[in-house]
Amino acid sequence: MELLAALERHAEQAEVFEIESESTEVSFEAGEVKSSQVEETQGVAVRGLIGGRLGFSAAGGRVDQAELVENLAASARFGDPLAVRFPAAAPGPEVATYDAALAQAPIARLVEIGRQVVARLQEADPDGKVDVSIERATARTRLRNSAGAQVEQQGTAFHLSASVERVRGDDVLMVYDSFSDIGLSDGYQEVVEGLAEKVRLAKRAATLGSGRMPVIFTPAGATVLLLPLMMAVNGEAVQRGTSPLSDKLGQKLFDARLSLWDDPTLSGRPASASHDDEGVPSRRKALVREGVVESFLYDLKTAALMGVESTGNGSRSLFAPPSPAATNLLLEPGETPLHKMLAGIERGLWVESVLGLGQGNPISGAFSNPVGLAYVIEGGEIVGRIKDVAIAGNIYALLQEIGGLSRESIWVRGRYQLPYILLNELNVVRS
Repeated sequence: MELLAALERHAEQAEVFEIESESTEVSFEAGEVKSSQVEETQGVAVRGLIGGRLGFSAAGGRVDQAELVENLAASARFGDPLAVRFPAAAPGPEVATYDAALAQAPIARLVEIGRQVVARLQEADPDGKVDVSIERATARTRLRNSAGAQVEQQGTAFHLSASVERVRGDDVLMVYDSFSDIGLSDGYQEVVEGLAEKVRLAKRAATLGSGRMPVIFTPAGATVLLLPLMMAVNGEAVQRGTSPLSDKLGQKLFDARLSLWDDPTLSGRPASASHDDEGVPSRRKALVREGVVESFLYDLKTAALMGVESTGNGSRSLFAPPSPAATNLLLEPGETPLHKMLAGIERGLWVESVLGLGQGNPISGAFSNPVGLAYVIEGGEIVGRIKDVAIAGNIYALLQEIGGLSRESIWVRGRYQLPYILLNELNVVRS
């Protein structure tokens, strides 16, 4: 409590954020163990409102409290004038975020899992270059502020990513997928089997001409459609006026079947927590409900600038002050089984990934991307891989009327739970 007391002698409001984390990573390159490394982080970050201006300072390792307070005061002299209020103590939901078995798992176990994944993918494509990365992470944070909030949280995370690369002349195939959990579940095996199936489907070549046609986006491929929307609901973009949704609260802009949620209260997800990184209790919130723009994501600063309450989306690292960020984004699934959605397409495109995600002008909703991995659909079936194809459109037009959302949904990149999305007509260009 000494540091918080020292800050309170200089600041109208004060906050202390402490973090201890450890990350163990094992990587395989071309099927062989490449490296094993352990990284540890420990430090303290402080914020304070001095003379109505917000300052920030942080230090890793052993902390000199006097220097930290002095740096905070210097930062506040040039800080933003802000009518922010640090939150008082308030209970948050009970959320399971820690798995002791994972925290204690030896490196040998991570290596064993990696070898199993490599063997399965080499079986699927003996000529492919298989890369695998496995990370086990633990983190403990403690937040205290002058308003009386005291929040302690701990979490674990297991991340696995795998890719298969095959080069034959000028044909380069790259297939990638990942898995995240808070423990050592067997869920990664399903991801690996899905990766092996993508490799199998890619062995046969198919052709497709340019034109407007139906396109199915897998959950991973659908990020090209949702990235502009994710950026648009961020409180920083809203506060700066760069979000096209800034003045659209309460308006129906999308298909009535589209509902998008931010939910940090889900047990078992690495991005979940009882409170955000500023001590605000977590809650589930609709960003878009049945096509209507319902809310944005705010931290304390952006909320204060907008004259609203924080949504509990303050996210931070040790050496960067909080900023608004999504936790677990969930797009509600539809009622149509994927096989029926697929069966209804006579000729179209199945998109697994795009190249250059986020390039161009995603804030406007426009995208024009070469496809990284895609397959041709004929007669309701995937018949083979297609190369040298690009897709283009604007999500604010395309998502006004979607062809369908699958009943199935999948976690993508550990944070996004998405169904398969069918667009009845999309510009497809064959180069």
